[in-house]
Amino acid sequence: MIGSTRQVSVYAYTHPTDMRKSFDGLAALVTQGLHRDPLGGDLFLFVSRNRKRAKVLLFDGTGVCVYAKRLEARACRFTAVWTLADADPVRLTMTELQLLLEGTELAGRWPLSPAACGVTMPRVPADWVTDAAAAPAARVPLR
Repeated sequence: MIGSTRQVSVYAYTHPTDMRKSFDGLAALVTQGLHRDPLGGDLFLFVSRNRKRAKVLLFDGTGVCVYAKRLEARACRFTAVWTLADADPVRLTMTELQLLLEGTELAGRWPLSPAACGVTMPRVPADWVTDAAAAPAARVPLR
Protein backbone atom coordinates (compact mmCIF):
# COMPACT_ATOMS: atom_id res chain seq x y z
CA MET A 1 0.00 0.00 0.00
CA ILE A 2 1.05 3.55 -0.59
CA GLY A 3 2.61 4.72 2.64
CA SER A 4 3.43 8.15 3.94
CA THR A 5 4.89 9.42 7.17
CA ARG A 6 3.26 12.84 6.73
CA GLN A 7 -0.23 14.21 6.35
CA VAL A 8 -1.18 14.25 2.67
CA SER A 9 -4.32 15.13 0.78
CA VAL A 10 -5.95 12.71 -1.66
CA TYR A 11 -7.93 14.14 -4.56
CA ALA A 12 -10.13 11.98 -6.78
CA TYR A 13 -10.69 12.94 -10.39
CA THR A 14 -14.47 12.92 -10.78
CA HIS A 15 -14.74 11.65 -14.35
CA PRO A 16 -13.97 8.22 -15.81
CA THR A 17 -10.33 8.15 -16.90
CA ASP A 18 -8.65 6.50 -19.88
CA MET A 19 -6.22 4.09 -18.20
CA ARG A 20 -3.83 4.31 -21.15
CA LYS A 21 -2.70 7.66 -19.73
CA SER A 22 0.56 7.62 -17.86
CA PHE A 23 2.74 10.21 -16.12
CA ASP A 24 2.24 13.21 -18.41
CA GLY A 25 -1.40 12.51 -19.29
CA LEU A 26 -2.42 12.09 -15.65
CA ALA A 27 -0.40 15.16 -14.62
CA ALA A 28 -2.27 17.14 -17.28
CA LEU A 29 -5.60 15.95 -15.84
CA VAL A 30 -4.45 17.09 -12.39
CA THR A 31 -3.45 20.52 -13.69
CA GLN A 32 -6.41 21.12 -15.99
CA GLY A 33 -9.19 19.11 -14.35
CA LEU A 34 -8.40 19.37 -10.65
CA HIS A 35 -6.58 22.74 -10.78
CA ARG A 36 -3.86 21.38 -8.50
CA ASP A 37 -0.09 21.12 -8.76
CA PRO A 38 0.91 17.50 -9.54
CA LEU A 39 4.32 18.16 -7.93
CA GLY A 40 2.81 19.41 -4.67
CA GLY A 41 3.08 16.07 -2.86
CA ASP A 42 -0.64 15.25 -2.83
CA LEU A 43 -2.08 11.98 -4.14
CA PHE A 44 -4.44 11.94 -7.12
CA LEU A 45 -6.82 9.05 -7.80
CA PHE A 46 -8.18 8.11 -11.22
CA VAL A 47 -10.75 5.35 -11.88
CA SER A 48 -11.57 3.77 -15.25
CA ARG A 49 -15.03 3.81 -16.80
CA ASN A 50 -15.61 0.08 -16.14
CA ARG A 51 -14.33 0.59 -12.55
CA LYS A 52 -11.94 -2.39 -12.75
CA ARG A 53 -8.77 -0.26 -12.87
CA ALA A 54 -7.45 2.62 -10.81
CA LYS A 55 -4.28 4.70 -10.82
CA VAL A 56 -2.76 6.95 -8.18
CA LEU A 57 -0.35 9.71 -9.20
CA LEU A 58 1.98 11.23 -6.62
CA PHE A 59 5.21 13.15 -6.39
CA ASP A 60 7.44 11.66 -3.69
CA GLY A 61 10.03 14.44 -3.65
CA THR A 62 12.38 12.86 -6.15
CA GLY A 63 10.04 12.02 -9.02
CA VAL A 64 6.51 11.30 -10.15
CA CYS A 65 5.11 7.86 -9.30
CA VAL A 66 2.13 6.11 -10.84
CA TYR A 67 0.59 3.23 -8.92
CA ALA A 68 -1.87 1.09 -10.86
CA LYS A 69 -4.29 -1.55 -9.64
CA ARG A 70 -6.58 -3.90 -11.54
CA LEU A 71 -9.24 -5.81 -9.64
CA GLU A 72 -9.36 -9.48 -10.63
CA ALA A 73 -12.49 -10.69 -8.87
CA ARG A 74 -15.56 -10.57 -11.09
CA ALA A 75 -17.86 -9.04 -8.53
CA CYS A 76 -15.37 -6.42 -7.35
CA ARG A 77 -15.40 -2.91 -8.76
CA PHE A 78 -13.91 0.32 -7.55
CA THR A 79 -16.34 2.90 -6.25
CA ALA A 80 -17.38 5.30 -8.99
CA VAL A 81 -15.82 8.37 -7.39
CA TRP A 82 -17.85 10.56 -9.69
CA THR A 83 -20.97 9.52 -7.73
CA LEU A 84 -19.41 10.91 -4.54
CA ALA A 85 -18.93 14.31 -6.16
CA ASP A 86 -20.79 17.22 -4.68
CA ALA A 87 -18.11 19.50 -6.05
CA ASP A 88 -15.08 19.11 -8.25
CA PRO A 89 -12.66 17.64 -6.97
CA VAL A 90 -13.51 15.05 -4.33
CA ARG A 91 -11.11 15.06 -1.41
CA LEU A 92 -10.56 11.70 0.29
CA THR A 93 -8.72 10.62 3.40
CA MET A 94 -5.88 8.09 3.22
CA THR A 95 -8.20 5.56 4.88
CA GLU A 96 -10.86 6.09 2.21
CA LEU A 97 -8.19 5.67 -0.48
CA GLN A 98 -6.99 2.42 1.10
CA LEU A 99 -10.53 1.08 1.34
CA LEU A 100 -11.27 2.06 -2.24
CA LEU A 101 -8.09 0.40 -3.55
CA GLU A 102 -9.02 -2.78 -1.66
CA GLY A 103 -12.28 -2.90 -3.61
CA THR A 104 -14.56 -1.76 -0.81
CA GLU A 105 -17.66 0.06 -2.04
CA LEU A 106 -17.80 3.55 -0.59
CA ALA A 107 -21.53 4.16 -0.35
CA GLY A 108 -21.40 7.61 1.15
CA ARG A 109 -19.46 9.97 3.34
CA TRP A 110 -20.38 11.26 6.77
CA PRO A 111 -18.39 13.65 8.95
CA LEU A 112 -17.16 11.89 12.07
CA SER A 113 -16.00 14.77 14.22
CA PRO A 114 -18.61 16.62 16.31
CA ALA A 115 -17.47 20.02 14.97
CA ALA A 116 -17.96 18.90 11.37
CA CYS A 117 -21.45 17.63 12.19
CA GLY A 118 -22.45 20.92 13.82
CA VAL A 119 -22.87 19.18 17.17
CA THR A 120 -21.74 21.01 20.27
CA MET A 121 -20.64 19.03 23.25
CA PRO A 122 -22.86 19.59 26.32
CA ARG A 123 -21.34 21.26 29.33
CA VAL A 124 -21.19 19.25 32.52
CA PRO A 125 -23.43 20.80 35.20
CA ALA A 126 -21.60 22.04 38.28
CA ASP A 127 -23.52 19.70 40.59
CA TRP A 128 -22.18 16.69 38.65
CA VAL A 129 -18.61 17.48 39.65
CA THR A 130 -17.46 15.36 42.57
CA ASP A 131 -15.52 16.76 45.50
CA ALA A 132 -12.40 14.84 44.46
CA ALA A 133 -12.47 16.37 41.01
CA ALA A 134 -13.34 19.82 42.33
CA ALA A 135 -10.54 19.86 44.89
CA PRO A 136 -7.44 18.27 43.37
CA ALA A 137 -5.23 19.96 46.01
CA ALA A 138 -6.82 17.77 48.70
CA ARG A 139 -5.21 14.68 47.22
CA VAL A 140 -2.14 13.32 48.96
CA PRO A 141 0.86 12.89 46.61
CA LEU A 142 2.53 9.46 46.48
CA ARG A 143 6.07 9.26 47.78
